[in-house]
Amino acid sequence: MKVLVINSGSSSLKYQLLDVDTRVLIGKGLVERIGLEGSKLTHTKDGEKTIIEKPMPSHIEAVEYVFDALTDENHGLVKSIDEVDAIGHRIVHGGENKESQVIDNELKEDIKKWTKFAPLHNPAGLLGVEACEKIVPGKPNVAVFDTAFFSSMPAKNYMYALPYEYYQEDGIRRYGFHGTSHNYVTRHTAELMGVDQKDLNIITIHLGNGSSIAATENGVCINTTLGLTPLEGLVMGTRSGDIDPAIVTFLMDNKGYTTSQMDDILNKKSGVLGISGLSSDFRDLEDAADEGNERAKLALDMFVQRARKYVGAYMIELGRVDAISFAGGIGENSDIMRQRILDNLEGFGIEIDDSKNNGLRGKDALISTEGSKTKVYVVPTNEELMIALETVEVLQK
Repeated sequence: MKVLVINSGSSSLKYQLLDVDTRVLIGKGLVERIGLEGSKLTHTKDGEKTIIEKPMPSHIEAVEYVFDALTDENHGLVKSIDEVDAIGHRIVHGGENKESQVIDNELKEDIKKWTKFAPLHNPAGLLGVEACEKIVPGKPNVAVFDTAFFSSMPAKNYMYALPYEYYQEDGIRRYGFHGTSHNYVTRHTAELMGVDQKDLNIITIHLGNGSSIAATENGVCINTTLGLTPLEGLVMGTRSGDIDPAIVTFLMDNKGYTTSQMDDILNKKSGVLGISGLSSDFRDLEDAADEGNERAKLALDMFVQRARKYVGAYMIELGRVDAISFAGGIGENSDIMRQRILDNLEGFGIEIDDSKNNGLRGKDALISTEGSKTKVYVVPTNEELMIALETVEVLQK
């Protein structure tokens, strides 16, 4: 089956066409500046890029040009749009216990309902859906939610210790994010091990500018670090991660910050950027730390320590850990961070082989020693393939 995967933003749209049977990427593209001057579509086939510059006042025109590019006589990916069996859409927030499913009017209303927790992402995702519905009516559209992977968490892990009515009336709870990535990495780790996912306990570590860790027991997720929003948990590029919540009211009372200013501080000015005062790019921080920059070193130390804290917590919660897998831009490419996060855990049956880890970047690999009881992998994430796989699975149900 061929699945078109669409990730729609407020003024951009990414797409990939994948053959799910062979897991081959047929081609991809990016539409930029939707609704703005200078709109353009960059379409890629076999490494060759075609740039189409046309006015795209809305997502309708953007999707029209995507389908035109897909079927173009010279650079198209298919002869007819009939060759595309379904369209999978990345939708960030699906609310509580919402699994991926075929999109209908009732589901679209649910997506609108949960916009309160994803005000930038859910409306944009719906624009992409509705444009596809208008341009290729009758083509199956499937919503794949970032939050779906975490719908299996038990209440003891998703609830906050707040008055219960905030959960009942407002839906305040842990939802988790990066679910499509964690889902793919968990599934692919099991494939690399040659073991049914249902027989494995796996910790997946997604490290990038936004970072999260998830624990999977017998094939289903039981805990994750991100919460109601993508702010909780690990120290990140510009996000604070876990802090004493009283810090927020203290700063607002003493500095006179508004809620929007406080939100900006926690999401865009904190994390390793806030600590280092230098950069949110870990390559910059590693270089600066090597040159003796103490704040850069502190930022990296805090990042590592928070990650180790959650790995340890999930090891205790799972009891037995069969595999730990690193993904995301940092997880896939930084041998230093992988080594530091799992350093000195030999007593717990976790040991990285330096000869396998050092210099490894962006490819599937087993990096633990032969004697390590817990296998350690690098698994480059592939969210688009995961969306395509889930789209097919939903339709087959």
